[in-house]
Amino acid sequence: GFLHYMVDSCEFNSSKLNDIEYIYSHYYNKLEYIRFSSSVGKYVGYTEYGIKNAERWNNGPEVIARRGEKERYCFHNVGIDVEADLTKS
Repeated sequence: GFLHYMVDSCEFNSSKLNDIEYIYSHYYNKLEYIRFSSSVGKYVGYTEYGIKNAERWNNGPEVIARRGEKERYCFHNVGIDVEADLTKS
């Protein structure tokens, strides 16, 4: 069978909101075909199918909803992750 999945991730070096990057990716059969990155601020397609969806999603409400995820998803959890890492080191 084929495998389709989505991944939310946060990359950070400090707990400051400006240093955090939120990434939301779609994969199909281990190939990433579309990604939203908070540093770019829009969807980017990596395959023909991903490019078509990126164009459509960037002109719709999907991109507006994703722009708020950095603060909601990452900023909330970065404090928890930093504290957990500091206690282990």
